Amino acid sequence: MASISSLGVGSKLDLSGLLKDLENTERQPLLALKAQAASYTTKLSAYGKLQDSLAALKTASSKLGSLDLFQGAKASSSFATVLTASATASAVAGNYAIKVSQLAQAQSLATAGVVDAKAAIGTGAATITIDFGTFTPADVGLGTPASFAVDAGHKPAVVAIDANNNTLEGIRDAVNAAKAGVTASIVNDGSGAPNRLVLTSDATGETSSMKISVSGSNTDLGTLLNHDPVAGVGLKETAAAQNAKLTVNGLEISSATNTVSESLQGVTLNLVKAGESTLTVARDTASISSAVNALVTAYNGLLSTGKALTAYDPDTKTGSPLTGDSTLRLLQVRIREALISPQVSGSSSDLTVLSDIGVSFQKDGTLSLDSVKLEKALSTNLEGVGKLLAGTATDKAGYGKQLTALTDSLTGKGGSLLVATEGVTDAIKKLDKQYDAMDTRINSTVDRYRAQFTQLDVLMAKMNNTTAYLTAQFDAMNGSKK
Repeated sequence: MASISSLGVGSKLDLSGLLKDLENTERQPLLALKAQAASYTTKLSAYGKLQDSLAALKTASSKLGSLDLFQGAKASSSFATVLTASATASAVAGNYAIKVSQLAQAQSLATAGVVDAKAAIGTGAATITIDFGTFTPADVGLGTPASFAVDAGHKPAVVAIDANNNTLEGIRDAVNAAKAGVTASIVNDGSGAPNRLVLTSDATGETSSMKISVSGSNTDLGTLLNHDPVAGVGLKETAAAQNAKLTVNGLEISSATNTVSESLQGVTLNLVKAGESTLTVARDTASISSAVNALVTAYNGLLSTGKALTAYDPDTKTGSPLTGDSTLRLLQVRIREALISPQVSGSSSDLTVLSDIGVSFQKDGTLSLDSVKLEKALSTNLEGVGKLLAGTATDKAGYGKQLTALTDSLTGKGGSLLVATEGVTDAIKKLDKQYDAMDTRINSTVDRYRAQFTQLDVLMAKMNNTTAYLTAQFDAMNGSKK
């Protein structure tokens, strides 16, 4: 069979155009499948937006359904420059007069000055041992001598010094590398021998005083660093180890740190400076108000999402992805019912509906919050508000708990939204398979058309060649007769 370089060349017919028209006709059903798949994809995206709005509602309702929200406390200081505070649920509400007379601080010791911080100090090796404990000065009136009681719970700092690090800088680096509860630094005081090694305990409090001893052959290091507070010889104390001292309602309290968490139940004090302040501990109603407002916002957000997904444009006469969708209508009805259904009342004083705390439905279906009414309910009946929203530890009542359970049931396994989403997903998968199968069949059909057209083209080419040859022969014969 003769070959054809381009379809239609042999027959001089527009076979390529004809083949393209046939192919377009064959592919029309594919366009319909594409449009259907696009519609399902849009609907799936709409369900995703609905899922996000429900997740926001669940987050808000979960917080309201937590009993911890209604047991939280807030601590405030009248002078934050003196102290700040935080409280937990176990804190007892009340006002406390606090006087801070002294802050806790860490001990700092400074050596005598050295001319060159890089110059070797003595020769030979030495071991520096720093013990931590409580130094008690002598009391002449009581006749008690000075003493140093080692803190058994505080591991001593042990630092080895040799010819490789027997300079002031080397000692500093060795102490810091030991990470044993002491920080070393070098301070230049501007004198003739300006470089001083300063050792500061990493811990505050009276039990973190330092006693330093140097053993080994390098006696110059011993002269520089030995510190015995009982004997009164050694380094210069630039800051004493001391506890924080304060009174709470007149009761004296001592703390090794400036974070005091044992003096008031459920309250942690952070001391800033000496001075007086009034600490007020109260129930954290601000967090509750914020959580209620978050629920209102989340519900209205869900309503707004649903409205956008079901909107109908009368001008273009087109709907939105979920216009007339039964799944959306179902979950909207169930959520609204959950919000308007009264809670079971245990007594005449119990709150039973959301409007009792200022949350009510408007004509357009949205929720609104009367902040004044909510604040009044929180200040006069905090327990009732907690029961209304979170129920009790032994039941599943409370709008927060019930709404959380409802959103779980709608979006979880077997839930209407999940079922609808899975249904659309399955439909898209089926359409994809149908599309692929149809596309394969169409390609096969077009290939068959192309082969047939090619045969036709070859045949027509032969016939045209034969016609041209015979015409030429007849013309030659007629010419010879003349």
